[in-house]
Amino acid sequence: MQSPPPNQQSYGTPAGSAPPGTQKTGSGLEPNIAAALSYIWIVGVIFYLMEKENSFIRFHAMQSILFGIANTVIMMVLVIVGVILTFVFGIGGAMAGGAAGDLVGLLISLIWLLFWLIGIALFATLIYAAVKAYQGAKLKLPIIGNMAEKIVNK
Repeated sequence: MQSPPPNQQSYGTPAGSAPPGTQKTGSGLEPNIAAALSYIWIVGVIFYLMEKENSFIRFHAMQSILFGIANTVIMMVLVIVGVILTFVFGIGGAMAGGAAGDLVGLLISLIWLLFWLIGIALFATLIYAAVKAYQGAKLKLPIIGNMAEKIVNK
């Protein structure tokens, strides 16, 4: 790429170079790459503890941590409810037979379907947030995004 004439601004950056105004992180990665990688939960914890200067990376790392905690809690609750319904009411429902047994079986199936649908939705949200971070956007997830911002700005 040619240098622009004196007193003229250059538009665009050479391929492979960082956008203007960005700096490398403590890990040596570009900020957008580090922010995207932080959506791997344990990597988010590492980047949050390691990165002290770059608030973009710290925000995405904290949002990843909070998202991981919320994801774990939601999935655990669904598993516990599903297991309880399966063992307590599933056996009783099968023994009762008839309409009561069919209703309990349907309820148990719906809980496990909900478990998988919510799991897929949470995974898709995680991928979307990582892609947005890679693009340099500060995507704030509902509720979690505001919490992450408050924690990072302390």
